[in-house]
Amino acid sequence: MSLENKAKAVAKNVEGKVQEAASEVTGDPNDKAEGKAKQGESKVRHAAENVKDEVKKALD
Repeated sequence: MSLENKAKAVAKNVEGKVQEAASEVTGDPNDKAEGKAKQGESKVRHAAENVKDEVKKALD
């Protein structure tokens, strides 16, 4: 996994967690949903990078 892509995925996950936590304070269900969506996006990015790593290992 490239360091840059990993950092972006981690940043997206943190952003989602912060937004979800903020929604608990404000009571805004849209913020909570958006925060969870960002965390889901982060998981997808991690999975994609892991697949790239496995393909690269298989080709080497």
